[in-house]
Amino acid sequence: MSDPDTPAGAREVLGADDISRALTRIAHEILEHNKGADGLVVLGIPTRGLPLAQRLAERLAAVEPGFDPATQLGTLDITMHRDDLHRAPVRPIGATHVPDDGIDDRTVVLVDDVLYSGRTIRAALDALSDVGRPRAVRLAVLVDRGHRELPIRADHVGKNLPTASSERVQVMLTETDGRDAVLISGGEA
Repeated sequence: MSDPDTPAGAREVLGADDISRALTRIAHEILEHNKGADGLVVLGIPTRGLPLAQRLAERLAAVEPGFDPATQLGTLDITMHRDDLHRAPVRPIGATHVPDDGIDDRTVVLVDDVLYSGRTIRAALDALSDVGRPRAVRLAVLVDRGHRELPIRADHVGKNLPTASSERVQVMLTETDGRDAVLISGGEA
C-alpha cells in the first residue's frame, strides 16, 4: 500500500516507527559507549540533523537522568566550511550554538540525517575545530547509504541502506516535512 504523500517513483524504506526505534537504539549505543552521559554533548547539523539531535537528546534524557538537553544539546552550522560553496555561493549562514560549558575535553556526538560522500561531515569537523577541542568526536546518522569519497564512517547508524549512486535518499521529518519517512527514488539508467 503506497502513501499518498509519497512522491511518484519513490518508495518508503523507513516509516515513523522505524525511525523512532532507530533513534532509541542509537541513544542506548551512545550511552553504552560513553559509559553514561557525563561529558557528552550532542550537536545537530542543520537542516534535518538538528531535529534528529533533539529527538536523540530526549531519548538520552529518558534513559539517563544525568543527560540534560538544555545544557548538552546544540547545533553546528557548517555553511562556511563546505567545499561546494562555488556551486551555490549565496547561502544563508545558520547559527552555531554550543552548550555554555563548551566542547573542550568532552565527547561530541555529531548528528546528521544521511551519510553519503562524507563531505558534510568533513565540513562539520572543520567547523567543530573553530568551536573548541573535544576529547572525542562520534558520528550518529539515521541512514548510511555508502558511496564514500572521504575516509569517514559513522559510529552509530539507524539503517545501512545500500543504494545506487543514481538513487536519491530523502529523509522526511515531522518538524521539517510534516511526516517521518525515508524514501528512495531514481536509480533508473
